[in-house]
Amino acid sequence: MKKVLRTVSYVLMSVMIAIAAVPQTARATAPTDAAQTQGEAKDPYQQQLEDTYKQEVQTNSLKEWPQGPGIYGDAGIVMDAETGAILYGKNIDQKEYPASITKLLTALLAFEYCDMTEDVVITAESLTCLGDGYASIGLKEGNVISMEQALYAMLLASSNEVAYAVGETVAKSQGEDYQWFLDEMNRRVEELGGTNSNFVNTNGVQDENHYTCARDMALVAKELFNYPEFFTICQTTNYTIPASATTEEHVFQQKHEMLIPGYSDYYEYAVGGKTGYTTEANNTLVTMADNGNMKLVCVTLKVFPGHVYSDTKALLDYGFSNFQHTAVSAEENAEVAKMLDTVNVTIPAGFELSSLDSSLEQVTGANSEGLLSYTYEDNPVGQIKVQVNKDASFKETGAQEEEKASGSVWKVVLVVAVIIILIVAALIGFTTWQERQRRRRRRRRRRRRR
Repeated sequence: MKKVLRTVSYVLMSVMIAIAAVPQTARATAPTDAAQTQGEAKDPYQQQLEDTYKQEVQTNSLKEWPQGPGIYGDAGIVMDAETGAILYGKNIDQKEYPASITKLLTALLAFEYCDMTEDVVITAESLTCLGDGYASIGLKEGNVISMEQALYAMLLASSNEVAYAVGETVAKSQGEDYQWFLDEMNRRVEELGGTNSNFVNTNGVQDENHYTCARDMALVAKELFNYPEFFTICQTTNYTIPASATTEEHVFQQKHEMLIPGYSDYYEYAVGGKTGYTTEANNTLVTMADNGNMKLVCVTLKVFPGHVYSDTKALLDYGFSNFQHTAVSAEENAEVAKMLDTVNVTIPAGFELSSLDSSLEQVTGANSEGLLSYTYEDNPVGQIKVQVNKDASFKETGAQEEEKASGSVWKVVLVVAVIIILIVAALIGFTTWQERQRRRRRRRRRRRRR
C-alpha cells in the first residue's frame, strides 16, 4: 500500500506542476533603472553609446524594406498618422519611462472632455508634485487660469503643477476625482490600441510604476492630429498668461527646438510634439511632422544627451524619403462592400499591393462594419474602416483569441487531470487486487501446513 501512496503522491505532484505551468495574465513590471557601465573599459559612456546605436532595428529585418538609421536611444518608432503604418521600429513595445511626454495624453483627454474656457484652479494638491528642478511656471495655490492657458503652460513650458491641475479639472467636469482621470488615461490608451503602458500621474514625474512604450505614445500622438488647436499651441514659440485678479503675469517659451524657427535643430516639416527628461528616463521626444504628402509621428525613448533631435530628424527624413501612399479599393477584397475611411496603405516605393497580407476584424457593436488591416511580414502598413458584405468572415480579435487560447489550455489541463485520476484509480484497483491475491495465497499455504 505504501507503493500506492507514493504513486498517488507523484501523480498529484504532476497535476500541480501542469496547472502551475498554465500561462497567467499579469501586468508586467516597469523597467528598472539602467545600470551604469563599470569595469576596466577606458570610456564606459562611449561604449554604452555605441552599443545602443548598434542595437537591432526590427524593421530592418523585413525583406526588401528600406534600411532605417541607427539611433542613440533604446526605442524609436515612425508611424504614419493617416494609415497607422509602422515605417520604422526599434524596440517599439519595450517599456520605458516617458517623463514629460506624458502630458500629450493629459492634453488629449482635456481636448476630448473640456471646453477651452473652463477654469483651471491651482490646488494645494497640484503643487505637491513639484521638487527641486522640476518644470514649473510658478503658479500658486488659488490661482485660476483658463483651460486654454493651462494647455499652453503644460505643452510649451512643461509645467508640472498645471498638468496636475488639468487632470483635476477634467475629472471635476465629469463629477469625478483625480484618480478617475488617471484611470481614464490608461483606459484611453488601451482603447487606442496600446498594450504596454501604465500611467500613475498626469505629468510624467518619475515613478517606477509609470511607464509606456514607443508604439503606445505614437498612437496617442496620432490621435492628436484630430485637434487643430493642439498644433496652434505647439507652433507658438512665446506665450503670455496675462495678469488677472487671481494670477500674476507668466511668460514662457516653447522647449521643442525642432519647432522653433532659427534654431539649429529646427525642422521645416515639424508641426507638433513634446519634450521629456528625467534622470531615469533620459531624453524622450515626440515629434509630429507634415510635408504636405504624409503626416508622420516620431517617438524616441531613453535617448543619450545631444542626440535626441538629430535622431528624430534622421528618422523623419527616412520616413518621408522612402515611403508612399498607395490606394486600395473595395474590389480587391470580395468581403468588402465599400471603404468608409482612408483608402491608403503606406509602403516603400516600388512595393506591390500583392505583397501584402490582409485580415478583416469586426468593429465592436457594428455588425456591418469592419477594420481591414494590411500587413507586410506581420508589420502593419495600414488599416481601413469598411462596410462588409453579409457573408463576410471576420478574424477574431486579440482578446477573443486570447480568451479562446486560455480556454483551450484549461481544457487540456482538465483532460490531463481526468486521465491522471483514471490512471491513479486503475493503479489503486490493480494494487488492491494484487494485495487480495497475495492474502488468498497466504491463507492457502496455511491450510496446507495444517
